[in-house]
Amino acid sequence: MNKQLCGNAVVGQSGGPTCAINATLAGVMREAKQHPGRIPVLYGMRNGIEGLMREELVRLTGRYDTQEQLALLEQTPAAFLGSCRKKLPDPAEDAGFYERLLAVFRKYDIRYFFYIGGNDSMDTVAKLSACLRERDYEMAVLGLPKTIDNDLAGTDHTPGFGSAAKYIAVTMQEILLDCAVYRVPAVTVVELMGRDAGWLTAASALGRGVTGLEPDLVYLPERRFDPERFLADVRGALARHPNVVVAVSEGLRFADGRYVGQGCQSGARDVFGHAYLAGTGKVLEQLVRQEIGCKVRAVELNLPQRCAAHLASGTDLSEACGVGRAAVRAALEGVSGEMMTILRAGSSPYRAEFGHTDVAAVANRTRYVDDAYINAAGNHVTDACCAYLLPLIQGEPAVTYAGGLPAYLTLPPGGESRSR
Repeated sequence: MNKQLCGNAVVGQSGGPTCAINATLAGVMREAKQHPGRIPVLYGMRNGIEGLMREELVRLTGRYDTQEQLALLEQTPAAFLGSCRKKLPDPAEDAGFYERLLAVFRKYDIRYFFYIGGNDSMDTVAKLSACLRERDYEMAVLGLPKTIDNDLAGTDHTPGFGSAAKYIAVTMQEILLDCAVYRVPAVTVVELMGRDAGWLTAASALGRGVTGLEPDLVYLPERRFDPERFLADVRGALARHPNVVVAVSEGLRFADGRYVGQGCQSGARDVFGHAYLAGTGKVLEQLVRQEIGCKVRAVELNLPQRCAAHLASGTDLSEACGVGRAAVRAALEGVSGEMMTILRAGSSPYRAEFGHTDVAAVANRTRYVDDAYINAAGNHVTDACCAYLLPLIQGEPAVTYAGGLPAYLTLPPGGESRSR
């Protein structure tokens, strides 16, 4: 690719919201602003690739990139530009779709394309890159990682995960302390997000090396769930003390591949074929009630895991912004068809660097919790797992408040931003 490519840029957000996806957007905006000769205008896609197809573009350059606005954007959770979950067609099966997309690029002189998202978003980047290689239009296309699930291959971890892990770790400490005040035998099952990979559930144990507080049992989807062994584990924990707390991933499966919570689920699936998960905690609550008979309750942390900005990780937000800036620099150097990555360059002290890898090699792949991070019994995580996770939740970002509440930057339907 021509390293002196000049033209406008477009950036979009896709998939589930997080505490850090806007920090990555701010990083793209900060770096693009430094190169007006190469990138005259940076546009934002409303609602990802769907908004781009409808030409619903927001001019970010000169409108939303003051230092004050960018600082607010970095502390704002969710997705400033809005999001979508759209599966792009195969270029060989629907050439017309890509011709319409190219027409939009040509109309707005788009030469740089940045897409912030997870596995499904990297599929979009891979398909667009493949399409452009066969057409006479030069454009840099880069994927920027984002997912609280931490399940993207090719990167040590993903922006958004550290903040979600911190929220889970803190909330689990509070649940453990709450449960410890009574002497009546009781079991509390805490259900956490994680369809295929158990990174978020593993974070529930982070108090081990800090406060000494951690769940009695931790079950990840990387190990098939055995109800009889689970009941034996719970009985063993109750024999040691009366207040048992169990952390479970929503994606737990039985040996035959069925989700544990399948009976509580709607059966609905998204455009990528993913089932909507819920109910694992409730199923296990009923199992304990029927088989053990003690007091039992299920707690589902649900959506707050994604956007709990009041417990954001300073490391996470800093790296998220850094990934955005690094993506712009890479694109200006001629890099295309790649996903940005975070490399762990040191552990003591922790240090990270940014790189990139072939997006086609990571799209639609899942990075599971390492075997070395799960204990032999399959009912907890190891010290090595906690050592890997702990640096990612460090630091408390400075937050601007207004009227006792954090100030956020939002983009209303009319297009003009507002802070609140």
